Amino acid sequence: MAEIKRILVANRGEIALRAIRTIKEMGKEAVAVYSTGDQDAHYLRFADAAICIGSEKSADSYLNIPAVITAAEVSGCDAIFPGYGFLSENQNFVEICQYHDIIFIGPSVKVMQMMSDKSKAKQVMAEAGVPTIPGSDGPVKSVKEAKKLAEEMGYPVILKASAGGGGRGMRVVEEKSYIENAFLACESEALTAFGDGTLYMEKFILNPRHVEVQIMGDSHGNAIHIGERDCSMQRRHQKLIEESPAILLDHDQRKALHEAAVRATKHIGYENAGTFEFLVDKEKNYYFMEMNTRLQVEHCVSEEVSGLDIVEWMIRVAEGEKLPPQEDIKLAGHAIECRITAEDPISFLPSPGTITSWIAPGGKDVRIDTHASANYTIPTHYDSLIGKLIVWGQTREKAIAKMQRALDEFEVSGVRTTIDFHRKMMRNQDFRTNRFDTKYLENYSG
Repeated sequence: MAEIKRILVANRGEIALRAIRTIKEMGKEAVAVYSTGDQDAHYLRFADAAICIGSEKSADSYLNIPAVITAAEVSGCDAIFPGYGFLSENQNFVEICQYHDIIFIGPSVKVMQMMSDKSKAKQVMAEAGVPTIPGSDGPVKSVKEAKKLAEEMGYPVILKASAGGGGRGMRVVEEKSYIENAFLACESEALTAFGDGTLYMEKFILNPRHVEVQIMGDSHGNAIHIGERDCSMQRRHQKLIEESPAILLDHDQRKALHEAAVRATKHIGYENAGTFEFLVDKEKNYYFMEMNTRLQVEHCVSEEVSGLDIVEWMIRVAEGEKLPPQEDIKLAGHAIECRITAEDPISFLPSPGTITSWIAPGGKDVRIDTHASANYTIPTHYDSLIGKLIVWGQTREKAIAKMQRALDEFEVSGVRTTIDFHRKMMRNQDFRTNRFDTKYLENYSG
């Protein structure tokens, strides 16, 4: 492929600014798009051009494919960087980009289709020799079939939407008296959220850890991993704290997990950045859960332990460049990321409004990815994420100490934020001693 010269950033907020920075550092031009709800966003002035693509509603702007494509064409962009969310995994959008001879900085439609249906993805992973959670062989088509399968697998089981994500269209069923209601509720929620009520069933792994592997593939058949991340500290399937490496794994377990992810990447012919997500049980057995065919919010912790700029490599791979060999990827130290959202730190209810003061932390190996600042008014139409605080230390203990210090420096007024929650977690003995799982916060009263 030819060199990419001008890139449209089809996103908003911190990831838009983060992408613009890398694009500019690469000597390329960046074009930002924005809705009327983001017209005063300060990062727009750092782009070479900024184009309004619609009203504050996502459907009228950031999800408006004709508006995004038109913006790319009128501004002379030869590529589009999608970030995460919005159009990042929209297969129709990728096809339309190709039709207009615009490079989509991400994987192919073929691979997106293969991995977007979670029941199909599971079959493909089994073919690649990657361990998968015992479950249905494809979609579960009726309550009767669900009951039969659940009896065969043994309770508890979990029903999942094939087209799902973000915790929607999921139900854990602990005994057979609940299976019918759970199936119907899950089907209805999936249909409403994704336009597809197809469900599949898996054996429910009790008290698991959530570990994912950052991978990249190129157009030359090469694939590498950039370590793994532990994303087990979550609330209602929403990640709150991420770290790399996952210290619950020993050397051999980590090596096997990395090899499985790279093997899967090559098996499906994946190009660009992606993430394989796994559940790890108490015996440290790992099972494929799903693949995210895009950049992840928490990619920053992988950057900190590797020294790589993943967005830069996404662009370089899209230009046809070969990835470096695995032995050139050196992973060192420990990185932690805390997601800072405009939410109440106890109830996690949204806290929109205007930030009246903003004092961000600093110091060696402290990074904050944010689009927020003093006098910034948080829109009510989008995700409540206002920043990501990332630190690096030589050990997990040093990283926790650095994060604790950075959070104590972080001052935000005018809206409630989750900073106080993260302060408590950095002092929480279960977190500090690695005694938690994905369900930990459901029972946490601190």
